[in-house]
Amino acid sequence: MNQVIFHLAFPINDIAQTKEFYANGLGCQVGRESPNSIILNLYGNQIVAHVVKEILAPQKGIYPRHFGLVFTQESDWEALLKCAEKNELKFYQQPKRRFPNSLLEHRTFFLEDPFHNLLEFKYYYHQEAIFGCSNYQQIGDSVTV
Repeated sequence: MNQVIFHLAFPINDIAQTKEFYANGLGCQVGRESPNSIILNLYGNQIVAHVVKEILAPQKGIYPRHFGLVFTQESDWEALLKCAEKNELKFYQQPKRRFPNSLLEHRTFFLEDPFHNLLEFKYYYHQEAIFGCSNYQQIGDSVTV
């Protein structure tokens, strides 16, 4: 199977702030850039930030919209966590364990970029929980959206 790369576009208000957070803070490689957009490499995936004129309001919680990565190596998750802490990125939710002592157990933390986009980074202790474990119903935190 050929490698498939994920693409995500999201709104921002300022290219310089975007570069500071994503390139300098998270370590994304900067690709093409225009006055209205910037392409970033987030662990081999293409994310594209597009400048919008409207003020971007914070969400009232992590649902319904956020994006991020699922790491397959805990050491990679920990390295990104240390990078976020070192670069004093804004944590929306501190690192925690979800569903402890179950097949769904995973580590997670959320960051918030300067435009209120929420990013989640996870590591599952059991790889089958990433797409499987369909006999379980738990997904994320218990909230009403």
